[in-house]
Amino acid sequence: MDKRLFMLHKPFGILSQFQDEGARRGWGSLNLPFPQDVYSIGRLDADSEGLLLFTNDNRLKTRLLDPTFGHQRTYQIQVEGIPSQEQLDRLSSPMDLRIKGETFTTRGCQARGIEPKWAPRIPPVRERKTVPDSWIEISLTEGKNRQVRRMTAAVGLPTLRLIRVAMSQWTLGELASGDWLELNPNTHP
Repeated sequence: MDKRLFMLHKPFGILSQFQDEGARRGWGSLNLPFPQDVYSIGRLDADSEGLLLFTNDNRLKTRLLDPTFGHQRTYQIQVEGIPSQEQLDRLSSPMDLRIKGETFTTRGCQARGIEPKWAPRIPPVRERKTVPDSWIEISLTEGKNRQVRRMTAAVGLPTLRLIRVAMSQWTLGELASGDWLELNPNTHP
C-alpha cells in the first residue's frame, strides 16, 4: 500500500467526516480527489476552519493523535474582547474544564495576542458594536472536544472564529479555504 498524506484548509461549515450529517455537509461534498482509503487525522468541528490532515497511514495517525507524543497544534482565534495579560497567563496555565460531564485539567500551553491576517469569513462573524474583538494564538499538545473554545470562554473571551494553522510540523501557510495539497508521507515524526 502506498502511503498518502494530504492537507486541506477546511472551510467553515464543513464536517471533518466524509458523509453529510443531516443538513451539515461532510468533506466529501467538496469533491476532493483523495483516494477512498484516506481518513482525517483528528477533527475540527463544523464551526472551525483550517488545517486538516488526511492519510491512509495508520501509524502516522496514531502518533499524531496519541497525547503521549505531545504533537503541537496551533490555533488562531478571534475572540470577543481584548485579552489582558492576566487572561493570557490563565490560558497558558493548566485549567480545569468540564468536558462531557467530567472535569479535565488541561496541560500548560502558549497563548499570546496577535494581529489578524485572515480575510473575513463567509458567512461573517457576528459583531457587537459595544464589544471589541481581537485575535489570540494558542499552541497546545492536546485536543479535547471543543477545548480551545472552552478555554477562551473560561477566561471571559468567547470564541468568535477558530482557525487551526499548524499541526506538528505542518502549517497552513497561504493555503486558501477549500484548497488542498498532497504532502510527502515520509516526512512525518
